[in-house]
Amino acid sequence: MENIVVIPARFASTRLPGKPLLSATGRPLIQHVVESARTARLANRIIVATDDARIAEAVEAFGGEVAMTRADHPTGSDRVAEVAARIDQAEIIVNVQGDEPEIQGSTIDYLIELLRRDPEASMATLGAPIRDEEVYMNPSCVKVVASRKGRALYFSRSPIPHHRDGLPDFATASPPAALLHLGLYAYRREFLLQLGSLPPSPLEGAEKLEQLRVLEAGWPIALGLIDEPGIGVDTPEDYQRFVDRWRRANPG
Repeated sequence: MENIVVIPARFASTRLPGKPLLSATGRPLIQHVVESARTARLANRIIVATDDARIAEAVEAFGGEVAMTRADHPTGSDRVAEVAARIDQAEIIVNVQGDEPEIQGSTIDYLIELLRRDPEASMATLGAPIRDEEVYMNPSCVKVVASRKGRALYFSRSPIPHHRDGLPDFATASPPAALLHLGLYAYRREFLLQLGSLPPSPLEGAEKLEQLRVLEAGWPIALGLIDEPGIGVDTPEDYQRFVDRWRRANPG
C-alpha cells in the first residue's frame, strides 16, 4: 500500500490568475510545491491534479506526475478524490494545496503518522498556536479546538474557545490560548471516496467549513500541532515575498 500526495491545481484564481505557472524564480510555482513535497520520507508518489492543459504541460516539463481531472469539481478535495479513485494501491492520501511552495516534507510525514497512530480516525489535519489577538478575532482565520486525545472537537470562524474572564496574552500563553487551523489534510482512501457523498450539514452551512460535515456525521478527525503555520501564496504581494525569500536562499 502507498501514501500518495495529491496537489490540486487550478489556473483560475480571483486574486492571482495563473498562480501555478508564475515563474519569477525561473521555475513555475507548482514546481516549487512538488519539489518541497518530494522531501517527505513517507510519500511514495506526488501527483498534480488539474483540469488545465497548461498546468499539465508545465508539470510534465519538469518531470512531475500529473493527473487530468474533470473541470466541474466544487472543491479541491473532490478533485483529489477523483485521482484517489484511480489508485487502488493507495492507503493514505495527503491533500497539499498548490499554493504552498515552502511546505515541509516533515509536515507531510507528520500527517501520515497521525493516521497511522489513530486507526479510528478517518482523516487528519493540523493546527498551530495563535500568538496574535488579531488572528484570533479574524473570521477569515479558521480556529480549531482539540480534545486531549488529539482530535478535532470543532472548527469555527468565530474566536474559539471563548475566554469568559477576559482575553489572555496570546503571545505568551502556555498552553496556547487558541489554535489556528491549517488547511492540510490526510485521508484514508476509503473515507475520501465516501466524503463527496456525505450530505451537506447544518453546521457546515452556518460556518461555510466543509470539515464540519465530517464531524457532524460522526467521523473522527485526528489533529496534530505544529509550531508555525506555513506561508501560502494568495496574492501578488504573497508571491513577491516568496520570490524574495527564494532568491535570498538561492543567490546567483
